[in-house]
Amino acid sequence: MSQERLGDLLGLTFQQVQKYEKGVNRIGAGRLFEVSRILGVPIDFFYEGVSVPGTDKPGFTDSEGAPPVMEFVSSGEGLQLSLAFMKIKDPKVRKRVLDLVKSLTEENAGEG
Repeated sequence: MSQERLGDLLGLTFQQVQKYEKGVNRIGAGRLFEVSRILGVPIDFFYEGVSVPGTDKPGFTDSEGAPPVMEFVSSGEGLQLSLAFMKIKDPKVRKRVLDLVKSLTEENAGEG
């Protein structure tokens, strides 16, 4: 796939895609998720061959399966929520949505 086509699908210019590819600009988690979805590859595809110092220590890896975040975005509801949240452009609205979700988790924690 060309950088121009990927840019079109992401709503970006091919120059912006080039900057991501060259490492000039950082890519956010949401955007990386979109790229992986468009290219049809899992997110960990972008991390192949990358070793992270200290991950061999207990508690840093989950040997029982995918990390909780990956399980969440792989679920139907998690994917829908992630995609809908990424479409919210106003930072204030995004913050209010995040605050709402946090308040709901705090309410449920108090019940248990």
